[in-house]
Amino acid sequence: MILYEYPLNERVRTMLRLEDLFERLEFFARQEHPLEHHAALATMFDVLDVAARADLKADLLQELERQKHSLMAFRSSPDVSIDALDRILAQIEEASHDLGSSTHKAGQHIRDNEWLMSIRSRTIIAGGACEFDLPSYYAWLNRSAAERQRDISQWVTPFRPLYDSLTIVLKLLRESAQRSMMTAQQGSYQQTLGGKTFQMVQVKLDEATGAIPEISANKYLLWIRFTTQESDHRPRPFEGNVEFELSLCNL
Repeated sequence: MILYEYPLNERVRTMLRLEDLFERLEFFARQEHPLEHHAALATMFDVLDVAARADLKADLLQELERQKHSLMAFRSSPDVSIDALDRILAQIEEASHDLGSSTHKAGQHIRDNEWLMSIRSRTIIAGGACEFDLPSYYAWLNRSAAERQRDISQWVTPFRPLYDSLTIVLKLLRESAQRSMMTAQQGSYQQTLGGKTFQMVQVKLDEATGAIPEISANKYLLWIRFTTQESDHRPRPFEGNVEFELSLCNL
């Protein structure tokens, strides 16, 4: 099965982009080859750009606080595991404290590092980070893998409160999903939403079908058009019915 997620507002779109970038950054940072660590730094600069959204921190703090109060209301429910509830509440409390304790704009430590910013200014140019452009960076890439990993960890660590917070919010959002099995007739599916607000759509289907969902939605209508790829990889309308699992997520 393959899962596709589609954000229905800008806040969730930003969080999903950051989640993808953080996962990519962690993957490359764990590797040892200089080219993989170059990819890690390039990804870190992408994180810097996306995290610069002015209201992201405030949005996350507000959402964490709202979820904390919502979950505390379940303490009196006999169907809820108190231990599990306490664990998630503790995670929310810790993430909220760490994020709120950060007084600087996300990534300010990177912006204050002239050496890193000189690399960033060259990486946006195609082939601009060659050894003859940035000899000091080339020298760093030729240090031991352990030294590079230590430096990358030092640069990435200040982003951790942001990552932990958005991870919790996205986890709760995904767990809120209302799931149902649907069929797209001749590769097309529409559902009226009646003005109800959702934050994310999930579509899960068997990869073997070869169907690829293209999703568009507003508060009134959800439309999923399935396409397929042939040898030239150009999308073409999917001919036939598609069985899929549809999830509508809203905190």
